[in-house]
Amino acid sequence: MTASTATPPRSTDDDWWRSAVVYQVYVRSFADSDGDGTGDLQGIRQRLPYLHDLGVDALWLTPFYASPMVDGGYDVADYRDVDPMFGTLADFDAMITDAHALGLRIIVDLVPNHTSSAHRWFTAALAACPGSPERARYLFADGRGVHGELPPNDWESIFGGPAWTRIADGQWYLHLFDPAQPDLNWRHPEVRAEFEDVLRFWLDRGVDGFRVDVAHGMIKAEGLPDVGFNTMTTGQRQVELLGKGRLPYFDQDEVHEIYRAWRPILDSYPGGRMAVAEAWAETPQRLARYIGPDELHQAFSFDFLDATWSADSFRKVIDTALAEAAVVGAPTTWVLSNHDKQRHVTRYGDGAEGLRRARAASLLMLALPGCAYLYQGEELGLPEVLDLPDELRQDPAFLRTGESRDGCRVPIPWSGEVAPYGFGPTGSEVSWLPAPATWRALSVTAQTGVRGSTLELYRAALRIRHEHPALAGDADGVTWLEAGPGVLAFSRTAGETVLTCVVNLSGAPVLINGYGQPVVASDTLTGQGSGHLLPVDAAAWLERR
Repeated sequence: MTASTATPPRSTDDDWWRSAVVYQVYVRSFADSDGDGTGDLQGIRQRLPYLHDLGVDALWLTPFYASPMVDGGYDVADYRDVDPMFGTLADFDAMITDAHALGLRIIVDLVPNHTSSAHRWFTAALAACPGSPERARYLFADGRGVHGELPPNDWESIFGGPAWTRIADGQWYLHLFDPAQPDLNWRHPEVRAEFEDVLRFWLDRGVDGFRVDVAHGMIKAEGLPDVGFNTMTTGQRQVELLGKGRLPYFDQDEVHEIYRAWRPILDSYPGGRMAVAEAWAETPQRLARYIGPDELHQAFSFDFLDATWSADSFRKVIDTALAEAAVVGAPTTWVLSNHDKQRHVTRYGDGAEGLRRARAASLLMLALPGCAYLYQGEELGLPEVLDLPDELRQDPAFLRTGESRDGCRVPIPWSGEVAPYGFGPTGSEVSWLPAPATWRALSVTAQTGVRGSTLELYRAALRIRHEHPALAGDADGVTWLEAGPGVLAFSRTAGETVLTCVVNLSGAPVLINGYGQPVVASDTLTGQGSGHLLPVDAAAWLERR
């Protein structure tokens, strides 16, 4: 579909982000326009009508900048250009023009904690001498030990192993992730000025917002002190350690100065330009500090993603997130899967059980106030691909820790009986990661128009979310209802209209009564008297006017 046949935008409200549904596009794995096996910007452009019809409000694009692709594009060599594998700046401009014509906003990934080792700044730093202005843009330090043979401190990489790499002249440079991703020195004024200019570059091209990668990591504690305890190499372990207190490379108070400088830039552009933080903090209270009228608009609530399959766990996470968001006057953000986490179908048990729970969780998420982020393919019920051959995995963490994020990045299936299931143009037989044979039945074509399919469930829920007054951004918040052990039930109200969401996590079917008529359910409801029997691991929305 071209812009000339597009429907008008859904909203021109500057506060669109407060209740938006944002669809994360992992660019490399969404749609391939030229048959080379890699998704690209033209592929996204061709599939915009699908996303419009799905009912989302905005797209968040993972990095498409010039990059050696050591870490899937999160190692950026040029922040103002498109990598040839994804297209050109002209392709980006055409894509965003068509997206806006369809009422879809565009959020791009910003990667400010580190650059690629191929970035011109870093190549200049390697060519320069210790103490030079070129090295001052990064975090270079002398080593410890008699001859400087030991790293400057005990920090470990999120991807495993030391967070320091030694170069030929004996100095070390810091990389919280892969050695190909050297950390910038955010106390350097040139670094701050550079990224303020990068923001303006993409805002001038019409982007509606930014997802800020590692938003909690740009400032390191003065003096680069030791952590003082074993971080056990893995990223997840380091996140857990935040509960013991702030790590010297995460969530330092000075990081907020950066966002207070960015907010006026965002506010100077029309149309409600926004930014959302990928931030980890030791408490919800500290996470809330990233949000506010003088900093960022949102921060991801990863606690919802990490909640266990129990009513108590979800209730606690939801209450905490809503309370903290209320303190700063910002919307909550809800997310179940993303490009760094195992798909929630698999996390919830895989197979039929995992799919039932994933469908129910989606209805729970979409009924909550705030902004919801969907990860590409979750609307198809895709599970994690667990049996990828090791030689095909490309996640840099895999070689260092054995942990891999590749299984949630397999290209999504669009149509056809044979892999790669319409990922590329007609006749294309390649994709950068292989899709399993079981995905034939999960493709967009296979599920379109099929009653009860996961795709049609998402379409129905998103349509109701947009149209129902009780789910509007200005509707009342959550009112919890007593519904029995293991059952979550809450209502949202607009005037005389009440919508109730009920989720059965009890392990046995439950009778739901008195909430009105069902408008959508993740599984088949059976009428029983004046109520309905809600199956195990199912959710339903019911309406009373």
